[in-house]
Amino acid sequence: MRGVWLAVGLIALAAPAAPAAYEEIAVTDGGTLSGVVRFAGTPPKLDPVPVHRNREVCGEQKASEALVVGSDRGVRGSVVLIEGVAKGKKATAEVRLDNRRCLFVSHVSALAVGEKARVNNSDAILHNTHGLAGTATVFNLAVPNRDQSVDITRRLTWPGVVRVLCDVHPHMFAWLIVHDSPYVTVTDERGAFRIADVPPRTYKVTMWHEGFRPKGVDKDGRPLYDEPRTITRDVTIAPRGAATVEFELK
Repeated sequence: MRGVWLAVGLIALAAPAAPAAYEEIAVTDGGTLSGVVRFAGTPPKLDPVPVHRNREVCGEQKASEALVVGSDRGVRGSVVLIEGVAKGKKATAEVRLDNRRCLFVSHVSALAVGEKARVNNSDAILHNTHGLAGTATVFNLAVPNRDQSVDITRRLTWPGVVRVLCDVHPHMFAWLIVHDSPYVTVTDERGAFRIADVPPRTYKVTMWHEGFRPKGVDKDGRPLYDEPRTITRDVTIAPRGAATVEFELK
């Protein structure tokens, strides 16, 4: 499983034989990294995704969330992570991947190894939430009951990219990005991000975004897109300083 996670991570991280555990410390002179992800040029217009099951609950179609460009060309749902932080702030995130109105909410989530994560069902119909690292199953959970919740924290033990599908509803898909430290975040509706309490030094900062150029559908009618994008920049964080970085998605 370790090899699979590292192979599909799409993040340029060195892969030691046994990864060192992240160490939580008090960060007294940390800086802040902020910035924005913007789309360059004219974004493709993505067709809505047809719904094939439970249309009385889910509706006839759903808007594709593979690329969401807002005001000033800001891109929602891009992941920004700082690589190589071995010691730093306490991990405090709690991800809740909710099956809500026949969509995964949020469409893109990010967390550190060991941070809390749950799958929830807010719908009164059966969903089957299936997380995959490449072709390897990370979790596969039938959640038939409304307000049912399942803890998946112990299933997310290695950094990497997890594609999330609903085996009942092929129109549903999402992403979980698992990082080796808490220095990871997802851009908001304006394409903006902010990461605080960063120990001072120079880092590689990576932006990840799922593929969004349509490539047809699979055998179940699930939409297919091209490969995810990654862009990496070198950024220096000064003691108690504020650094900014901008990424352009094409």
